[in-house]
Amino acid sequence: MATCTHLDQIEVLDLPDQIAGCTDCLASGGRWVHLRMCHICGEIRCCDSSPNRHATKHAHDAGHPLLRSAEPGERWSWCVIDEVGFELRAT
Repeated sequence: MATCTHLDQIEVLDLPDQIAGCTDCLASGGRWVHLRMCHICGEIRCCDSSPNRHATKHAHDAGHPLLRSAEPGERWSWCVIDEVGFELRAT
């Protein structure tokens, strides 16, 4: 079974109280489908189903491989390097 080898990099577990949308899409006037939060820095970006795929771009550009769903009711996370999903308990 595949495991994530980057869990020791997690800094942010919980979603912010309010999410306006994808940081990059809001700045450029773009649109998104679903939102993801970086577990390292807490940035909110759009998913790979969105036209610009900002969350994955952020993961690669910033070296922050761990993303979690920022969608209501979803608690799953994803490592873009190990390509494995996981679920963490919020504090």
